[in-house]
Amino acid sequence: MGPVNDTPISEFLLLGLSEAPELQPLLFGLFLSMYLVTVLGNLLIILAVSSDSRLHTPMYFFLCNLSLDDICFTSTTVPKMLVNIQTHSKAITYAGCITQMYFFILFALSDDFLLTVMAYDRFVAICHPLHYTVIMNPRLCGLLVLVSWIMSVLDSLLQCLMVLRLSFCPNLEIPHFFCELNQMTQLACSDTFLNNIVIYLATGLLAGCPLAGILYSYSKIVSFIRAIPSAQGKYKAFSTCASHLSVVSLFYGAILGVYLSSAATQSSQSSAVASVMYAVVTPMLNPFIYSLRNGDIKRALNRFFGMQVNKGLSS
Repeated sequence: MGPVNDTPISEFLLLGLSEAPELQPLLFGLFLSMYLVTVLGNLLIILAVSSDSRLHTPMYFFLCNLSLDDICFTSTTVPKMLVNIQTHSKAITYAGCITQMYFFILFALSDDFLLTVMAYDRFVAICHPLHYTVIMNPRLCGLLVLVSWIMSVLDSLLQCLMVLRLSFCPNLEIPHFFCELNQMTQLACSDTFLNNIVIYLATGLLAGCPLAGILYSYSKIVSFIRAIPSAQGKYKAFSTCASHLSVVSLFYGAILGVYLSSAATQSSQSSAVASVMYAVVTPMLNPFIYSLRNGDIKRALNRFFGMQVNKGLSS
């Protein structure tokens, strides 16, 4: 049986990105703006896809799920950070911290799985176009998304249960803007060997395997595109997966940057700043990447807003 807390923990302190008072209004305005842009941009993607029957395809079904996940992903961290800045408080309750950690892991991992599923969808669309509708049928699409969410829920639940077994030292300051798993583990006074083993195994399996799947899918895609004789055919095939490839590069590049920066500087504060890239910036940029590089999304939004304007004028 794991050790239990001798003294009940009531709250932690989130130190945020900076403790300088003069920077707090700037941070509040910056993160509020990024959060609003993230929510609005991803909602527009969902609105465009749901309002246009021509976009009711596997690719856009997965895109809607990714947009919904990005909204939830950002909403687990930024609102609490904004509240703390506005109220000049750094406190977060023990239950609130565990809850935030649970949902952060859940949505981060589901983001990873959804990007993998989308890579498989692009692989089938490009390498097996004649069998695309048969392979990527609604049942399989729903099953892939369901499995992604189930795996994410199970891992986040496991990680939180592992943290709940720990007892914590009197110093409950988290040098981050949210309750990050590694930071929480480092605050523990009890033995964290088993926790670290579980973290490394879960990261290796649940992050490494999806990345391997994405790399394998794109290796097959690149091989297929290289075999296309015409330059126009190559461009058309590549354009169908360019947006997804950009999002994957941004997502994994941001995460890799976080771990490289933390390993190089050994600074928790620099790690927190780097985490902004994949926790806040990436979900904000995803809608722009898909809408700017995707004519179908643009046309769907134009049709939707055009219909709304016509309804308003007719009434």
